Amino acid sequence: MTHLSTTDPASPVAGSSFSDADRAWMGRALELAVHARDAEGEVPVGAVLVLDGRIVGEGWNRNITLNDSTAHAEIQALRAAGQTLSNYRFPGATLYVTLEPCVMCAMAMVHARLARVVFGATDPKTGAAGSVFDTLVSPRHNHRVDVVGGLASEEAGDLLRQFFRSRR
Repeated sequence: MTHLSTTDPASPVAGSSFSDADRAWMGRALELAVHARDAEGEVPVGAVLVLDGRIVGEGWNRNITLNDSTAHAEIQALRAAGQTLSNYRFPGATLYVTLEPCVMCAMAMVHARLARVVFGATDPKTGAAGSVFDTLVSPRHNHRVDVVGGLASEEAGDLLRQFFRSRR
């Protein structure tokens, strides 16, 4: 498990700090990742934005389907939440995503003023939640997002590995 916080960006946390609700919301994100793969042939990444105990936005990768390099799961979830809430900022919200966010998605989360991001698998090539970059907790920003990684990391990682293996 990877844990980053606004108080100590590099501090690992021993044991599990995930609630039953965290596990349930990540379960929904995994369902969306499978949908991306099976229904649209997309890289299997899913995202769920939760505010006050309810889903306000969902998304899955749609880059290929929409011919849009910005159509990552997280961006889709943020856009859906914006429509649902008639706002572009979501203080107090948590985003659950099956893969560690990239820099583009991380900055969108900072601008959206998310409280927390929970991700599954790490991304050792482009991860912006501690693997390669620390975008979400950078002291250079006027807002930092609490980050916890590793929830359902095996399932999320397996989905990605199987997807890319089938494409080779």
